[in-house]
Amino acid sequence: MSDDNDDIPQEIEKLPLDTWHRGKGARMVPFAGYEMPIQFDGIVAEHEWTRTQAGLFDVSHMGQLMLTGENVAEELEKLLPGAIASLQPGKVRYSLLIDENGGIIDDLMVTNATPWIDADEEAGAEGHWGDPAYYLVVNGATKWDDIAHLREHLPDEITLTHLDEQALIALQGPNAATALNRVMRNVIDDMVFMESVTYDFGEWPLRITRAGYTGEDGFEISVPAEFAESLCDRLCAEIEVRPVGLGARDSLRLEAGLPLYGHDITTETDPVSADLVFALTKKRREEGGWMGREAVMKVFNEGPAEKRVGLSLEGRLPAREGALVFDGDKQIGRITSGGFSPTLGAPIAMGYLAQSHTEPGTEVEIEVRNKRLPAKVVPMPFVPHRYHRGN
Repeated sequence: MSDDNDDIPQEIEKLPLDTWHRGKGARMVPFAGYEMPIQFDGIVAEHEWTRTQAGLFDVSHMGQLMLTGENVAEELEKLLPGAIASLQPGKVRYSLLIDENGGIIDDLMVTNATPWIDADEEAGAEGHWGDPAYYLVVNGATKWDDIAHLREHLPDEITLTHLDEQALIALQGPNAATALNRVMRNVIDDMVFMESVTYDFGEWPLRITRAGYTGEDGFEISVPAEFAESLCDRLCAEIEVRPVGLGARDSLRLEAGLPLYGHDITTETDPVSADLVFALTKKRREEGGWMGREAVMKVFNEGPAEKRVGLSLEGRLPAREGALVFDGDKQIGRITSGGFSPTLGAPIAMGYLAQSHTEPGTEVEIEVRNKRLPAKVVPMPFVPHRYHRGN
């Protein structure tokens, strides 16, 4: 596999928007190898703004990869359990990189980015689809391992390009489409959740995807790093839009019941136990041909020993990652993400419980600060998703 970008970072790096964040008064913290804004005006205020208006997030730490070459979809299907070859141009799919033991290397988004070539009337050529291309967005903390894994297991004929000169911003919230439509002249009017388009906004070539990790309607916008500040300034000029940091992004995704890699899913967890069976396309489960399939299907057919579930706690004290879950004197699980939900006004958590205790309504206790807090298993998401799926 070919890749023009072999440099691996050895220290904390700065994002393309670092100066912009500091100018907005951001509190910066190290995360995934970068200095990133954890908050601007306060986590709760930013959380509530995103739920009611539109929050602008910098997610440029994520890895943006482009894969091209003959049979690229078929080769990707050897590593991902989702249906990639049948994914239509402009469509997006959530998927997983799985190791040979069935553990989750990373979760990611795959877009069929095959370009449309306009007709050349002078040459008498009709419009047609160009060479196949797939755009992947992977987690920032794992992107170098992901790249190494892809290089190792994809043939040399597949070219992997790390788009490290691109920034990535996310505009999330019920008024995200209103603001973006106003700025970009209704370019995204017909888009629905999990669709992606390319768009030249003046001299700025953008990729706009209707997706995000807050549970709200919204967009992720890939933009050349040199234009990122100008684009953020333009978006924040809209009355609905304010910058939001990592703190609110975490509380929003927790309310949406979305797992965070390195916490709720790791190489020690399989897709079935992680409640991510929807990412294992039925036809591909049956036909196989993807790495880790034997190990994953063993758990699928026999049932997992434990499963990721949502938990609501009584009182106001939240349970954090690492807290143990009990049924009487017996430990039956552990918390992997937890916090206080600004939307619900109560503490919530997700974690892994023994299969015998995963039914909604099951009462358990969570050990927090040497105290046992009453809790019960509840369905996720905690706050309903509001993705725009069209009519």
